[in-house]
Amino acid sequence: MSSGMKVLCLRTAGTNCDRELVDAFERAGAQVELWPARRLFDHPEELRRFRVLGLPGGFTYGDDLGAGRIFALELRAFLGEHLRRFVDDGGYVLGVCNGFQILVQTGLLPGLPAGELENEAQRAVSLVPNDSRRFECRWVHLRAEKSRCRFLRHGSVIPMPVAHAEGKFVVRDSATLEALRRNGQIAFRYCTASGGTPSYPEDPNGSVEQIAGICDLSGRVLGLMPHPERNVTPFQHPWWTRLPEREEGEGLALFRDLVEAARS
Repeated sequence: MSSGMKVLCLRTAGTNCDRELVDAFERAGAQVELWPARRLFDHPEELRRFRVLGLPGGFTYGDDLGAGRIFALELRAFLGEHLRRFVDDGGYVLGVCNGFQILVQTGLLPGLPAGELENEAQRAVSLVPNDSRRFECRWVHLRAEKSRCRFLRHGSVIPMPVAHAEGKFVVRDSATLEALRRNGQIAFRYCTASGGTPSYPEDPNGSVEQIAGICDLSGRVLGLMPHPERNVTPFQHPWWTRLPEREEGEGLALFRDLVEAARS
């Protein structure tokens, strides 16, 4: 049953997880529209019709100049002012995998208190090649940290898959890491199934302090490397026949809570 709450998902050349993201939001009760990015670039004022912007995973433009870099440059060039205003006016943004990389490249994450997007000289965090120097495609566990994020269930442990080659979260310096901690912007950490501190391969990329996702200062912009949209049905988990019977995948709660928060 649709809530009437509208979500816009964007795709461009190389995006390959857009249908999964649309499905997850629809299962959570939202009305979802999937647009090629160029349509929004031509009509940026249309962004005001939506409450949530979703940036799916994939390999936009082949990641030829770095993961998410080209799409992020387009967003800054064609949507910069509109995107900043969308967030300042209470809009929500979710970036998954390549979408997380894009949010970091635009400067929406970790973000500024108000005003313009960051420029490259200001960028304090990044996502770089995994310590394994290989593409990591496996199931992991995330722990939702106590953070500013308005729709996460703090302390919950959620299984979901990763599929990335550049997912290692790094910071410019210790002051940046301390600011993320102090501001409550660390949204997810990789963990063991019981919530403990992981080692490889449970921590698939070597991120600083096992950070898997962060939010901005408003708590309405969230980016994470793993894919919650790939665990929304009971049958997507590779061990579903060994698990207790369940009616939905654990990742669906994130989308349902996001839809409810945005609608409110």
